[in-house]
Amino acid sequence: MVSQSTVREDWHEAHVASEYRSVARNFSAESENRIHDLDVAQKFGFEGGLVPGAAVFGHMTHPLIEAMGEDWATGHRGEVRFLKPAYDGDELLVRHMVAGDDHLVRCFARGETLLAELRTGPWHEPHEATPDAGRGESSERREIRWDNIHVGEPFGAFEWQPSVVENAEFAAQVADELDIYAKGLVHPHGWLNIANRALTRRYLLPAWMHVGSDFRLHQPIRVGDSVDVRAVPSNKWRRKGHEFLDLTLAFVVAGTVAMEIRHTAIFKIAARD
Repeated sequence: MVSQSTVREDWHEAHVASEYRSVARNFSAESENRIHDLDVAQKFGFEGGLVPGAAVFGHMTHPLIEAMGEDWATGHRGEVRFLKPAYDGDELLVRHMVAGDDHLVRCFARGETLLAELRTGPWHEPHEATPDAGRGESSERREIRWDNIHVGEPFGAFEWQPSVVENAEFAAQVADELDIYAKGLVHPHGWLNIANRALTRRYLLPAWMHVGSDFRLHQPIRVGDSVDVRAVPSNKWRRKGHEFLDLTLAFVVAGTVAMEIRHTAIFKIAARD
């Protein structure tokens, strides 16, 4: 999967192409993931319940889709890193910079605090082997633990068929009114939302954090597509008391890989001292 070293690091020649403002909403306060709950998040040292990273990514893709449309979802690669949390009601400033064919999108809030960075540009490398469908695997959900994450063992694949209603909700949750989504392009917020779903279909996760994703985009996913979602844990590690997981996914449409994602999460957050 794409690594940060494959995307431009020197942005001295970049120019600001656009700025976009939006408001973050924590629409997941009642979800199974209690990191979105005010009281639980504060126990881990946060100011409030966290806005989902997939939603922050959704806000950040607005200027890319506005500038490139469906072309961005065809033949581009990139990575998004979440550096600081977004909270409900945060006024987001999304700054889009361009240097040649490469794009850098930064998301700020709370007095120029940098929340996230998204780097993207064209790619020409062959894609990696598609994860096996793993359809024979048990669908029983167990609470996630270090010793029940088996690197290289595929999850059970599942079908996702995005609907008009679901896609409208993805767009509305990030206040994105670009008409391209009403015309059938699945909102990028939905891509990472479904990557989250692949993880939560497999495990019970009481409180966890999505901290970044790498992706390669082969073709747009559209409303009504039958998407075979395949996932396999590709790495796990510990750092500063946290326990991390990489989940490698392929979204397959009509036998063709439409999108590859490496999704990184802290599945066990270090206890606060």
